[in-house]
Amino acid sequence: MTVWLEVGGKKQRVDLGGTPSGGAGSGPMQCSVDGRAVMVDVRLLEPGVMSLLVTYPHAPGRQYRCVLDGDGVVIGGRRYGFEVDDPRSLQGRRGGGAGTDGPRPVKAPMPGRVVRLLVEAGDEVEEGQGVVVIEAMKMQNELKSPKAGRVVRVGAGVGNTVGAGDVLVVVE
Repeated sequence: MTVWLEVGGKKQRVDLGGTPSGGAGSGPMQCSVDGRAVMVDVRLLEPGVMSLLVTYPHAPGRQYRCVLDGDGVVIGGRRYGFEVDDPRSLQGRRGGGAGTDGPRPVKAPMPGRVVRLLVEAGDEVEEGQGVVVIEAMKMQNELKSPKAGRVVRVGAGVGNTVGAGDVLVVVE
């Protein structure tokens, strides 16, 4: 899979190799960054905190502690803004994001904990209205309705731990 990663205003092509032997985040993975081969071993230390061991051929490895911070990552006490241009997410948005017909899910953008539900099943909502608040990395994030309609399902309760991509609310 190829993604474009923009760090500090510079876009780089990142070709991700196969899944590590033990599954995502559990072993080294062969990648390339702008055509340069690199081996990356990613370990999730806790939600939002990763350890990366990066080795290039014929060079010693370097270890980094990375803390996700919204649209940035803190490495060695320095914050870097980043944006991932993943062709899979663009493809998914083309077909499903344009229309307002049918049910539309509100998904958790990152792992966290539900701290407040702002709606219940059956409630009428406006596009952009807050529907749920999750806490991730000690910050609260209000997630909004993608369209005007009626809440047909609430998929998590206050205090529940959620993963990235979990459906929290469905608006029809």
